[in-house]
Amino acid sequence: MAQAPKIQIRNLYKIFGSDPASALEQVKAGMGKDELLAKTGHVLGLENISIDIREGAITVVMGLSGSGKSTLIRHINRLIEPTDGQVLIDGEDALLLGTEALREKRRTGMSMVFQKFALLPHRSVLDNAALALEVRGISQSERHKEAYVWLDRVGLGGYENHYPHQLSGGMQQRVGLARALTSNSDIMLMDEAFSALDPLIRSDMQKLLLELHVELKKTIVFITHDLDEALRLADHLVILKDGAVIQQGEPQSILTTPTDPYIEAFVSDINRARVLRVRSVMTPLNQEITYAGDVGPDDTLESLITLSDGNTSYNFRVVEGEIPIGQIDMKDLVKALVPRVSAAEHQPL
Repeated sequence: MAQAPKIQIRNLYKIFGSDPASALEQVKAGMGKDELLAKTGHVLGLENISIDIREGAITVVMGLSGSGKSTLIRHINRLIEPTDGQVLIDGEDALLLGTEALREKRRTGMSMVFQKFALLPHRSVLDNAALALEVRGISQSERHKEAYVWLDRVGLGGYENHYPHQLSGGMQQRVGLARALTSNSDIMLMDEAFSALDPLIRSDMQKLLLELHVELKKTIVFITHDLDEALRLADHLVILKDGAVIQQGEPQSILTTPTDPYIEAFVSDINRARVLRVRSVMTPLNQEITYAGDVGPDDTLESLITLSDGNTSYNFRVVEGEIPIGQIDMKDLVKALVPRVSAAEHQPL
């Protein structure tokens, strides 16, 4: 029997305005975002969102500015109250929690990493990292001991007594990550957590997050507007547009089989060789073929191009552990590097 999702979002709507209940009726009757704004002055933030967030996985929600991604993540910890729908955490409807129960859920069950770091400027790095445990009433010695551990893990050992203004942006975001890890919560909410960082620092933070995730298996909901970042981090990818889900699923599948012209346009400029994996292109094993070598299912196509020296006549066997699970023909790899062209692009001028 499949394990129930850690978080279940069901038919979630958010409408901003003076009378969201009446506006909701019009949206459910078929009124779109632009028409709703023009006729009622209400803004449709989220429209009928349903997502399963698996325990121990990284779910990435991405979209352009105004797509509703930050609005969505703030419904999980109820920083924003919905107009309609459900948010179930471990089967419990978080929207029905009373004030004290909600406060306890925020203190112990989830943590949040913000784009703008949200560090307290008058507190040391150590006290910032230990803040969640301080709120729970944990003694100073115990919370500092735990914070020391995570500051060291994120590469900030020796900076405990510094203050936020003495750190670079990347270092400040590491403090934010250490604070979330020190809280030891099951769920980590990360809202554009790396968007303000320089590209190289951002890449380092992505790598660090993936390394920590392999060890800790936290349930992470990560918000981004960057497709490269989404494809690198996501176990499950959700793409929003105008407050609605356009497509969701396994990232490699979305990249190879987009179901909407919007998604096709989104993925058309991506470096497919760098993000596509062998498992997305491999075919069943053929025992009659002589293979040029073995590759892993999670190797990138870019690494395979390097291995083959660009020779399209090669075939490689795909091996997981010591078990052969398929093959990859370099000609199929080349085809996979060409993005699918939408029907609209085939129309004559």
